[in-house]
Amino acid sequence: MPLIKIFYCLLLVAYITTTAAHFPNLTTSLAPMLEQVAPAVVNISTETDPKQSINNNDPVFQFFFQKKSLTPLKNLGSGVIIDKTQGYVITNAHVIATANKINVTLSDGRQFIAKRIGADTETDIAVIQIQAPKLTAISLADSEKLRVGDFVVAIGNPFGLGQTVTSGIISALRRTGLGIEGYEDFIQTDAAINPGNSGGALVNLQGKLIGINTAILASQGKNVGIGFAIPSNLISTILKHLIQYGQVQRGTLGIRIQVLAKSNTQPYPGVVVLQIQANSPAEQAGLKVGDIINKINQRPIHNLQHVHTAIGPRIIGETISLEIIRYGQTQVLQLHITH
Repeated sequence: MPLIKIFYCLLLVAYITTTAAHFPNLTTSLAPMLEQVAPAVVNISTETDPKQSINNNDPVFQFFFQKKSLTPLKNLGSGVIIDKTQGYVITNAHVIATANKINVTLSDGRQFIAKRIGADTETDIAVIQIQAPKLTAISLADSEKLRVGDFVVAIGNPFGLGQTVTSGIISALRRTGLGIEGYEDFIQTDAAINPGNSGGALVNLQGKLIGINTAILASQGKNVGIGFAIPSNLISTILKHLIQYGQVQRGTLGIRIQVLAKSNTQPYPGVVVLQIQANSPAEQAGLKVGDIINKINQRPIHNLQHVHTAIGPRIIGETISLEIIRYGQTQVLQLHITH
């Protein structure tokens, strides 16, 4: 056998051995990992007073419904326990948006009434809380380390059937401009996501949360292999403010920018600073008109949507790094976000 073939065979054996050592039984089943994390994914059903959806001053309403009791409207979704001690559960804001009552069902069948802690419609993230013993929580992964092609598993409650698991890969990252949410930075996956999966978990093969399933690109509301999840790093940022304040307190940079087209004479991607407000965080950080912002927190910036997504979810008191080009030289500025 030629030496080159022997070399590649040894590499393959080494790869399989290493993978098996880190993830036993993973080549044959996802069950060992799911047994650890599935109990942290819950089913959520909500009840909404139908009178809130109807104009009570409408004479038609008065005529037909003043002597009748209306059946509460119900919505189904999913959630993920991220703190077993405090009983915090994250889900999508749209799952609990109009709810008067939030019911949480654990994988072992126990049911609890949840308390609304806070919600942010711009990122579609919400936090609710249950008082329950012996909970299982999922730890958050670093979503910045994700790569297209990574294997993922979606866990949720599609169509109200009960807990369901599907698998696939990450098919794209940093999806924006879909018009689904105010701030978009989606993980795209082909793991089957359907109505009722909203708020459910997207986990990696180590059982860590990489995202919350939130939307699908589908015909007639059914899965066609393109689903979107909110990345864990964004969840982590929003989560702290929702727990502390019940809402997100956002700040601004105080700049006006314009997309910079890349060309032979202008090799730098990014956006150019056109105007800086006096006494703004941008001015205090030393940013100047004409600076080209090409990275925010080490993430490349190619259009206005990237800037909107990178800065919009940031909260007051947070510090971000701007990599800029000034007179052909790269600099890094630290910018402290304020009101």
